[in-house]
Amino acid sequence: MENKQKNEAKYNKIILIPTDFSEVCENAISHGAELAKFLNYKVSILHVIDKPGESNFKEDDPALVCVNENLQKYKLDYEKKFGVNIETMIKCGNIIKTIDKVATDLKANLMVMGTHGKVGLQHLFGSHALKVVLDSPCPVVVVQKRSFENGYRNIVLPISNDLESRQTIEWVMLMNKLFKSNIFLFQSHETDPALLTRLNIIVGQISKVLQEEKVPFTVKMAKKPRDFASQVISYAVANKSDLIMIITMPGAEVPGFQFSAWDERMMFNEAQIPVMCINPIVLGKYYYDWIG
Repeated sequence: MENKQKNEAKYNKIILIPTDFSEVCENAISHGAELAKFLNYKVSILHVIDKPGESNFKEDDPALVCVNENLQKYKLDYEKKFGVNIETMIKCGNIIKTIDKVATDLKANLMVMGTHGKVGLQHLFGSHALKVVLDSPCPVVVVQKRSFENGYRNIVLPISNDLESRQTIEWVMLMNKLFKSNIFLFQSHETDPALLTRLNIIVGQISKVLQEEKVPFTVKMAKKPRDFASQVISYAVANKSDLIMIITMPGAEVPGFQFSAWDERMMFNEAQIPVMCINPIVLGKYYYDWIG
């Protein structure tokens, strides 16, 4: 109970949604607002005016009139459509840093971010766009043009020796609670006996938790030792998956975490399946906070 109360104090049951008013960001707002309805969360829609080095703007700035009108339209339309409480925000500064600072200041539980794919996202947020997700203090659901539809009914969880997949289990449990999700554990192909043994232990640990919690799941092993990302995406498509859930991979070159080709392939998949990205550094007892 004490841990639960601490986590309830740490987060504010908010979904943050950055927007540049593009069609794909509007889809992210729709996606996030509908998810907020299931979670009984509030939504905060953020537009950042890209002025690196600045944190303030003049209140009578003509550009603000149009921005405010667009944000208010989103607020009215999506509050009416989904019955959720929506607030809007305008900030000035470096887009990447500002988004993550707002997420921290709001104590947001989740961010939903729209992208046209790698090129589109980089065009929107600059050459270091992936750092928006990388530096986020909360998990980020990356969406493209695909709609929310009926929620996350089928979820693919990739499992390999390089991924800390066990750390996603609380999110898996929450999604199952909300959407009665089917979980598809997709295991990488290992030829090395020692690595295969370790991988089987990880799969066994996750399977045991799912069995105990009576969560329906399937385990499938990749057929080839290479190109695991493509196989994950193909498997997700074949099983009509609504979400791929990943832990972002750590990088050894610099302190903290760095995106690899794996993360990019998942986030910008051609099937446009939404991807929940969870940074190892922000993992905590979200499950208890979310279901409070």
